[in-house]
Amino acid sequence: MGNGTSRGRPPGRIAAAVGASVLTAGLVTACGSEEGITLNLYYAPEDTFQTVVDNCNAKAAGRYNIVYNKLQRGADDQRVQMARRLAAGDDGLDILGLDVTWVPEFAEAGWAEEWTGTNREQAEAGVLPGPLATATWNGKLYAATKNTNVQLLWYDDRITPQPPATWDEMIAEAEQLKAAGKPHNILFTGAQYEGLVVIYNTLVASAGGHILSDDGKSVVMDEGAVQALEILKRVTSSGITDPSLTNMKEDETRQAFQRGNGAFELNWPFVYASYAEEQPQDLPHFKWSTYPAVDPGVPARTTIGGYDLAVSSTSKHKPEAFEAALCLRSQESQKFSALNDGVPPSIEALYTDETPLDPTKPVNADDNPSMATAYPMRDAIFAALKDPAVRPLTPAYQSLSTVISKVLSPPSEIDPQKTAEELRTKLTDALNSKGVIP
Repeated sequence: MGNGTSRGRPPGRIAAAVGASVLTAGLVTACGSEEGITLNLYYAPEDTFQTVVDNCNAKAAGRYNIVYNKLQRGADDQRVQMARRLAAGDDGLDILGLDVTWVPEFAEAGWAEEWTGTNREQAEAGVLPGPLATATWNGKLYAATKNTNVQLLWYDDRITPQPPATWDEMIAEAEQLKAAGKPHNILFTGAQYEGLVVIYNTLVASAGGHILSDDGKSVVMDEGAVQALEILKRVTSSGITDPSLTNMKEDETRQAFQRGNGAFELNWPFVYASYAEEQPQDLPHFKWSTYPAVDPGVPARTTIGGYDLAVSSTSKHKPEAFEAALCLRSQESQKFSALNDGVPPSIEALYTDETPLDPTKPVNADDNPSMATAYPMRDAIFAALKDPAVRPLTPAYQSLSTVISKVLSPPSEIDPQKTAEELRTKLTDALNSKGVIP
């Protein structure tokens, strides 16, 4: 999810928001009655999400008025802001925008209401299984998926006509390109933060491994987890990554590729809109594919990001908050956000939706986009979402993530067996609230 982080891609859109006003005029007639209930929504900055809020307020017809309180751009700051207030029993929070890794923590703390009955049925209808898993804890639903996200492999077909099918192929091609004096780096988020955890989690899942047990209560770090360490070590110690790897987050990775400093880029789909805006002359050569596999013939399992919407347990207006949250993440709202803010939907039907934003007018990529024009890579995204990797579901995820990124940094100094043992020890301490979190 992200937001300047690798929780999913920054909800503040980097690229042009296309046609934000196309639906607005027809849908928004009011912002809710001043006499109705006020529902406070706390969510990350997203360029055109206020239009979605306005639309839902119009539909509420004065029964309630959603107020969009924009949280900080940094995911950690967002979490701390909400957690601090909820822990103090603040009843001024009604709808919570949760990064997909926070639901277990907020549920276990008693800060998020369980979704039941028709609310649950509506929240689960048509949602892809991977994103839905991020909203669930101990078999109960504690949030409704707002959007998902998944990284792809990006490449320039003038350098590599076809994408590599496996990590072995990608590393070998990078080495050949380097020997030929051509752009060769494999670019990814190697800084000590969540982005490095996302890459590692993808490698672990793609190797069939596990960091934690399925119930999130114990550390596993099995053979697949060690194999993932071996790949990270190999790719970062072979002279085929950017010298600034340990400082690279999503946007640094994007910029490095656009500067011609790499042959392959592993990043979220926001890079396409940025490329289209900044280098339109080269856009026909900017290609994409699903992640390379670890094992030949076994599709990669790529870590998903995104956001879920929860109803605060301290809210004084829970029935209205559930209704409003359902509107904010409805199929119509997800489509609007996908087309205008570049956040991939969690509802499966939208990946085959051919209707433009304004169905009364012809499709136009500039001012009336459809999923096909705004998401030319939608088939690859959908393919990756069919069997994605979910980050370990545990209330202690934040501590675990901090430990993993610290132990893996810098990746070039990984000693697979030794590092795996260190992770087993420190992650076990983190799960048991022992030791000091770095």
